[in-house]
Amino acid sequence: MREHADTRTRIQDVALTLFVEQGYEATSLREIAEALGVTKAALYYHFKTKDDIVASLAEDRVRAVEELIAWASSQPRTEETRRELIRRYADDLHRGRHREIMRFFERNQTSLKNHPTMEKTRRRMFELISFLVEPDDPAPARLRNSMALFALHAAWFMLGDDTLSDEERRAAALEVALDLARR
Repeated sequence: MREHADTRTRIQDVALTLFVEQGYEATSLREIAEALGVTKAALYYHFKTKDDIVASLAEDRVRAVEELIAWASSQPRTEETRRELIRRYADDLHRGRHREIMRFFERNQTSLKNHPTMEKTRRRMFELISFLVEPDDPAPARLRNSMALFALHAAWFMLGDDTLSDEERRAAALEVALDLARR
């Protein structure tokens, strides 16, 4: 089973790299198989289509968001809970291959716009945001608190400066996100 998981992860990593470099539409399963040094049949054992690969990548993100939603659901709706939710989300963004997945989504928006996995991801993000806002908050407060999570993502795109370490980028994003989420 471990070998199966390792092969699956390798396929995801190689596909992700090719999707970012060449674009989702321009990358074929054959190219992914060649980059891995396996046959197309071996690739089919794990993923039948490129959509299956995209779904598997997005599922990892959705699962992480769902874990945060479950945690937030069990907490009191307080300022500290909101701040902790933002901290946990920031930590999660810096684990695994999130940065590459976000680059992939950003560079392939047109191709993925109507992908069912993307709609599920959007729904879960709105559900997560609901823990940062109150229905009776004024519109500026709802928008500001919602933007806190997006600030964490923006750090990868807006602070792409090579002179910043990942930790410096993360710290700057977290500072801005926590400031946005203030009451």
